[in-house]
Amino acid sequence: MAFKFDEGAPVLEIKDLNLSYWTRAGEIPAVIDFSLTVHKGESIGLVGESGCGKSTVAMAIMQYMGSNGTIKSGSIKFKGVELTELNEEELRHLRGKHISMIYQEPFAALNPSLTLGNQLKEVLITHEDLSGAEAYDRAVQMLTDVRLPDPERVMAAYPHQISGGQQQRVVIAMGLMSSPSLLLLDEPTTALDVTVEAGITKLIAEISRKFGTSQIYISHNLGLILEVCDRVFVMYSGEVVEEGTINSLFTWPKHPYTHGLFGCIPLPTADKNASPLQPIPGQLPLPHERPPGCNFGPRCDFFQDGRCDRGVVGMDSVTGTSATDHRVRCVRWTEIDYGAEVAHGEAKQPMEFGDTVLEVDNMQKYYEVHDRSIAAIISGESVKFVKANEAINFSAREGETVAIVGESGCGKSTFAKVLMGLETATEGAVRHEGKDIAEIPVRERDPKQIGKLQMVFQNPFDTLNPSHTVGGQIARVIKKFGVEQDKDKIRDRVMKLLDIVKLPRDFYYRRPRQLSGGQKQRIGIARAFAGNPSMVIADEPVSALDVSVAAAVTELLMEIQREHKTTLLFISHDLSVVRYLADRIVVMYLGQIMERGTTTEIFDPPYHPYTEALLSAVPIADPEVTKREILLEGNLPSVLNPPKGCPFSTRCPRKIGKICDEDRPPVQMASEGHAIACHIPLEELRRVEPVIRVPQEDERVHVKEASA
Repeated sequence: MAFKFDEGAPVLEIKDLNLSYWTRAGEIPAVIDFSLTVHKGESIGLVGESGCGKSTVAMAIMQYMGSNGTIKSGSIKFKGVELTELNEEELRHLRGKHISMIYQEPFAALNPSLTLGNQLKEVLITHEDLSGAEAYDRAVQMLTDVRLPDPERVMAAYPHQISGGQQQRVVIAMGLMSSPSLLLLDEPTTALDVTVEAGITKLIAEISRKFGTSQIYISHNLGLILEVCDRVFVMYSGEVVEEGTINSLFTWPKHPYTHGLFGCIPLPTADKNASPLQPIPGQLPLPHERPPGCNFGPRCDFFQDGRCDRGVVGMDSVTGTSATDHRVRCVRWTEIDYGAEVAHGEAKQPMEFGDTVLEVDNMQKYYEVHDRSIAAIISGESVKFVKANEAINFSAREGETVAIVGESGCGKSTFAKVLMGLETATEGAVRHEGKDIAEIPVRERDPKQIGKLQMVFQNPFDTLNPSHTVGGQIARVIKKFGVEQDKDKIRDRVMKLLDIVKLPRDFYYRRPRQLSGGQKQRIGIARAFAGNPSMVIADEPVSALDVSVAAAVTELLMEIQREHKTTLLFISHDLSVVRYLADRIVVMYLGQIMERGTTTEIFDPPYHPYTEALLSAVPIADPEVTKREILLEGNLPSVLNPPKGCPFSTRCPRKIGKICDEDRPPVQMASEGHAIACHIPLEELRRVEPVIRVPQEDERVHVKEASA
């Protein structure tokens, strides 16, 4: 089907768009007065909290509003063609060929019953009328372009037979298969490791340049937006509150909400004691409960009665910056002192650490895998071992936060399972408060021991029982672990825990479905601390949350830790959060510790080459901070057949020769407590340039004056 495109027109032009959903309660206005222009090859970022309307805009562009969604008014033009006037047949030919979308969850975007090859070929057969053989060759070439190893094998595989990062690369290949003019990306890297994320974002940028593809990037990760976009639109409660070029908006943010988002991000300059994060107070208003005037008014520190709550607040052009298209929706933006630093919380005294609570000594965890094939039985190799953890050594003291970082599959969660008794260790010792619990499964641990070790899980939506009230689930922990037995005392303690996690006491009677994601995670924290634990294991507790909610949960976790002197074991792949939160860091790769030391030691040379790559991959939402680019090639080796020598040797950019392939690296002590497992001499590692360079204050002033 041929469309009469105007090649001189913008790739996408949205004007005065109003989107609504219809429910039993009536009309829900989701997006209000939205306008956006995207030119050829341009990359636009849409940022904001969940529920602000970002994904709704993307669905309107794709004309996927569903049966209860409608475009009330406004225009969406693609190369001069009005999309709202096309019929279903015309839209079917437009989607995939001219406009493509990459979704947040790759596994949900792929058909589990079809091979990846058939799914990729279908795009070309449908939109370009190619033969099966031609489509196969093109698909293999595209998989090569997205740097998937052994593309022929991937073509024959089903989605469950490849990793999450590989699935996302397949989805990207599918989106780019017909060289679309516009690519929509809805949180495409949220579930991926930082190293995979860095490779994929660079890959998307390269392929987009190759085909001249325009992009709309939807994310709440401002660091990622800074790295991949040309312009950014900040959305709040269904409308754009600020827009501008990356340099202008990141250097001179004008709207209080934009400043609030930056205050929630653990930048390299943040300090959990001297300058804590400042969460945005309150919550996003429901679409049918928006306040009069400025939607952000109830949460704004600069709100003024009689001005901010009167009439419709329009967009003003920002003067005094180098950008000509910087606009803001705020009546007071010229009156507020934006020369001040991003707001941060009240300074606190550093915690004093107590006695050792956890001591891990040469802990190993192996899993048996049985190969029933005839070849394996004949060769005598029918039993193999997955070495999930090998020779783990570290300790943690009372009140200390120790972070375990590394890519998915490095053994972080396996160690947590051994610690919690969900698995038992194969060898070695795990001493908690002096007692070796390495080989004691959870069913054989007494209630007191279980209560002393509690966990906050990654996904708050799956960790609460939907059939029970919030109060009942917390009360059960208090009674089970013998903290209290009297009903009135238990209820009183639950109420105090709700106060601690800053939730209303009437949440006692609510069920999980009545809570937001951030509220559920607070309940998870309250439940974890209900048994008076000496140690809490937090497994990616903020990765599924918005930056504003994540900041609030992070500060809450530290506040409770400070009050109870609890030891916190923080498992994450996000080194920006780890840098802010942790006192000491353990870097793991393929079940082994590559480096461990204080947070300052880990973030300054000498680095292990793997640590160096992890630091380079972290997106930082500050245009004045510079990084060295280090992209890791390839994927994690198979845990069934790990490298004989250094586990990182197959991907190491600093590999020095056969010694790395054949010999286990020695553990070198860069200082007391700072250990690096590497063959490269310490003197050489010390000469490595810092990965992240933060400018001094006088340099920052010079840069800002130059951009004004």
